[in-house]
Amino acid sequence: MNVLAILIPVSLLLGGAGLVAFVWTLKSNQYDDPEGEAARVLLDG
Repeated sequence: MNVLAILIPVSLLLGGAGLVAFVWTLKSNQYDDPEGEAARVLLDG
């Protein structure tokens, strides 16, 4: 039972860190690709 007292906060901390990192990538436009791979394939032909 003592292990749960350690694992639950650690898992919440890691999950929160992952969420913060994901939101940071969204705000810094990491996923913006106006000319995506699909458009490049069609235009290169």
